[in-house]
Amino acid sequence: MLDKLYRALYRIRRVEEEIARIYSTDKIKSPTHLSIGQEAVAVGVCEALRSTDVVFGTYRGHACYLAKGGDLRKMIAELYGKGTGCAKGKGGSMHLIDVRAGVMGTSAVVGTTIPHAVGYAYAMRLRRQDTVVVSFFGDGAIEEGVFHESMNFAALRRLPIIFVCENNSYAIHAHQLARQPASNIVERARTYLIPAERIEDNDVLRIYGLVKAAADEIRSKQSGPRFFECMTYRWKEHVGPGDDFDRGYRSISEAQPWFANDQLKRLESLLGPQVRERIMGEVEVEIAQAFQFAESSSFPAEEELYTDVFGEAAQWTAS
Repeated sequence: MLDKLYRALYRIRRVEEEIARIYSTDKIKSPTHLSIGQEAVAVGVCEALRSTDVVFGTYRGHACYLAKGGDLRKMIAELYGKGTGCAKGKGGSMHLIDVRAGVMGTSAVVGTTIPHAVGYAYAMRLRRQDTVVVSFFGDGAIEEGVFHESMNFAALRRLPIIFVCENNSYAIHAHQLARQPASNIVERARTYLIPAERIEDNDVLRIYGLVKAAADEIRSKQSGPRFFECMTYRWKEHVGPGDDFDRGYRSISEAQPWFANDQLKRLESLLGPQVRERIMGEVEVEIAQAFQFAESSSFPAEEELYTDVFGEAAQWTAS
């Protein structure tokens, strides 16, 4: 398991470092919100899931997409605006989807995928399937009314969903304590009688263990939703590839403990050099091929502008 977690962490980190490196060339055709520093949450959660489980993410969704098995080549092509992208070049970095891998979509609008995840979980309950749904969101989404409506409905119907709050303490440039009267989000989840836990240290192994136990219990006992508040920290600016510690809203001294607690370095120290080098070599080849695929792909044809504008509702009945 250590090597799988390390591979996932290293892969996400290196993909985003490469995105940051080439961002100034204007080859990437959309804003990008990097997950560097926060990878442990997505990796710990997604490694605990089955391939048949599904996730709904946020605009900072590269880590979630890749950790759940989303196609890397199609993700990079999407950032390039190419027709071979996972959303045919129409969505960009903030609208990633790979239904085959169980990545059901991300959104640029804060909180909007939470009710989508709850609706999917409701459908799974009606169909008596053992799929577990995960809803990723940030601390800023707690301030949206739809968060509370979704929590209430999920608790009422005892839905098979795990809510994961990636709390990096900032909504753009505003600290959580400037926006919310209390810092402990997990307590608000408990008001809906949802079992909830706060994970303070970005520990990928602990996240994996707790989420796996929760998913197993949801499946075996139909115990209803669970909630995890995962404290984490984004190393880069809110949007874009740079640092922003000179902008006055946060300091480098605040970030230093998180740099020191880098989960990638932690797992690297637990693996032998041969294992590390093999993983690193394989990942670097995959990343190079993905960017080459994006470079060589074509932009969508003009007529594609009018396709996939909406979808007809599917008809189904509960079995």
